[in-house]
Amino acid sequence: MRNTEQIISEILNKRGICTEEELAEFLSVKPTKTYDPFLLDGVQEGVDLLLSEIEKGSRVCVYGDYDADGVTAVCVMSCALNALDCDWFYYIPSRFEEGYGLNVSALEKIKAEGAGIVITVDCGCVSKDEVAFAQSIGLKMIVTDHHNIEDVMADCIVIDPKKPEHFLAGAEPYPCPDLAGCGVAFKFIQALQRTAGLPKSILNDALDMVAVGTVGDIVPLRDENRTLVKYGTAIANSGRRPALRKLAESISIAEINSENIAFGIVPHINACGRMDSAREAVKLFLTDDAGLIDEQVGKLVHFNSDRKKIQDKAYESCLSQISGDENFIVLVAKDMHEGIAGIVAGKLKDRFNRSVIIVTPSGDGFLKGTGRSIPKIDIYGVLSRINASWIGAGDERGDECGDERRGLFERFGGHRSACGFLMKEENLEALREGVEAQLAELLAADPELFEVPIETDTYLEPAEVSVELGRQLKKIAPFGEGNPSPKFAMNNVQIRGLDYMGEDRIHARFSATDGGVPAAYVSCVLFRQAQELRHILESDRPVSMIGSLSHQVWRGQEKVQFIVENIEIEEEK
Repeated sequence: MRNTEQIISEILNKRGICTEEELAEFLSVKPTKTYDPFLLDGVQEGVDLLLSEIEKGSRVCVYGDYDADGVTAVCVMSCALNALDCDWFYYIPSRFEEGYGLNVSALEKIKAEGAGIVITVDCGCVSKDEVAFAQSIGLKMIVTDHHNIEDVMADCIVIDPKKPEHFLAGAEPYPCPDLAGCGVAFKFIQALQRTAGLPKSILNDALDMVAVGTVGDIVPLRDENRTLVKYGTAIANSGRRPALRKLAESISIAEINSENIAFGIVPHINACGRMDSAREAVKLFLTDDAGLIDEQVGKLVHFNSDRKKIQDKAYESCLSQISGDENFIVLVAKDMHEGIAGIVAGKLKDRFNRSVIIVTPSGDGFLKGTGRSIPKIDIYGVLSRINASWIGAGDERGDECGDERRGLFERFGGHRSACGFLMKEENLEALREGVEAQLAELLAADPELFEVPIETDTYLEPAEVSVELGRQLKKIAPFGEGNPSPKFAMNNVQIRGLDYMGEDRIHARFSATDGGVPAAYVSCVLFRQAQELRHILESDRPVSMIGSLSHQVWRGQEKVQFIVENIEIEEEK
């Protein structure tokens, strides 16, 4: 039997955390894994330009995105700009009228508002034409972003940890390329703080927003991201930002951690951009006024409630279009509220274990597309290859395809697991044919492309389960992309004290025992599947289970439970 320390080490070793130094850093309450912001290519030039423009009296515009990463990145940038006591404002485009990223109309409005310099957050790295237009009307441009860059990059100062080597001009790549947009904004204000001699408190002021945006953008919670989220959640729980605390309380969150950021706070922020305007979320997080906080929190809760109702209806409508035989699902949803297309695509992806694209009419003969992908399929790569082949075949079609923007897509961006695009309606069939061809190639290379193995970190014997193990497992948090909550196998155990719970008895509580002398017992809970797995639960035969450990404290009493995700009758040997 292993002790708690051995179990924790085994879990982390499997995740590549092996040396004593790495283990100590990973489990530390105050991790130190972070990097000099000036290692980010373009940071020094960006800081110098911004400070120079502020000294000249130029008005600054922070241009964001309408999701949680974009919203929080605007708030992060505000911490430094307020400390610099400069004249600044923010602009977030409408999802419905303008779409993602920089657009000419917005830049004209920003110029009319008297801005002299624009700094983007979470967008802009490949907006070559829009940046050129901004410069033509007298706007200085600094782009901070974290999206993929391939052959096209905006011709200005671009700060992006994913900047490829052919755009680095000899500089070294940033050590943590997986920063979210808010993380890049944070590195920028770190550099500003050092250069301008601003108080270090502005960094602590920003970290709660960095944690929310980083978790919300589903980037790997490893390396520097882990450090940022760990410090950021601690600051979030300190009450330093009353608006965040009020939002958490309004949705019954007592302690802010990565899980309830992902499933509670982020959906409410995103609901603003999906149902109305992301500015409503920014307005909430930038105020300390109690009355305005109450008003804005009420709006976020209302938007999210409406989003759920519309989303459920749209999801059911999409289900009727799917046969279940598709290798890559492409749906046309003519009446879908485009603000919830991404969520519906994600739910369908989870249900069918297939990559999903949903297109909605955007007017004037164009379609807006939103895609979500399973882990083994790089949806950005798939669509990039289709776009490249479309450009390459331009001569055969008689198209003028010299400009990279004249491919299958009018606009296109994203990353491995999600993407968005704008395309002509007439090209829909070419998109369908393209993804089918790409999937045929991927399946030929990997016939098990759609297999979903149930992976575990290690096994557990009932006697190894303890309150202390539950406590220590919390040190592996924050959990999320790249650092999931540990899963355990528990083999050859007997079920005792079975009790069904809930309406229609869909949940079950029981103990698992190894039958030893003395016998060890583990409290177990199975949610939602009790009736369909009743034949296993009541079989009186040894079973194998896969699940996670939940550590809870209630009225000063600590307990651990094994949350069962999969259960099977043990095969006879």
